[in-house]
Amino acid sequence: MIQTETPHIDNPKQSFTALVAGLAAMSGPEGMTLREIRDELDERGFGLMILILAIPCLVPALYGVPQIVGIPILLLAGQMLAGRIEPWLPEAVLKRRVSKAWLDRMADFATKRMGWFERLSRPRLTLFTVGWAERVVALFMILATVTIVLPMTNTVPSVALTLMAVGLIQRDGLFVLAGAAVATGWATALATVAVGFYVGAGWAVSLIARFAG
Repeated sequence: MIQTETPHIDNPKQSFTALVAGLAAMSGPEGMTLREIRDELDERGFGLMILILAIPCLVPALYGVPQIVGIPILLLAGQMLAGRIEPWLPEAVLKRRVSKAWLDRMADFATKRMGWFERLSRPRLTLFTVGWAERVVALFMILATVTIVLPMTNTVPSVALTLMAVGLIQRDGLFVLAGAAVATGWATALATVAVGFYVGAGWAVSLIARFAG
């Protein structure tokens, strides 16, 4: 009788697309829990977990998933901000199961659509990816995540999260800066629209009151 071993991610030099594909390959019919995913990742755990959680949110006008994954992303970014070395998630979150179909879709997306991220990224401007800079990046990740949970506005902040996560994984400061710029620009745009609605609504109410009076 021939025994087969369960695939295992054990190469710290493995590319992030290969790591995502490896998670799908080793998952059983019921998928994997977030605990199992976390335990399979190497020292790049924060960036990889945030990347894995952000990938499904790249789908335009998605509702439901961003609101669910936003919580663990906020927790992970908060730990980075606090200077924690290894990711920690509450037991209730770690027990959440990612389906086999979802893992397969993430692996397919990462392999087919994110290869150019990997080809373009490389270690550069590394001072923006280590030490104090990681905590600053965490702030921008929190900013992006706050906007990702708003209905129908998930794609742009997900791009920001993806760029920053890849930047941390690959130690590419240019990607980190690009992601921070996207997050800031998107948050500013949403704030401008919100202020415009508020001012416009106030003006409309005062105008109606003037004519009614």
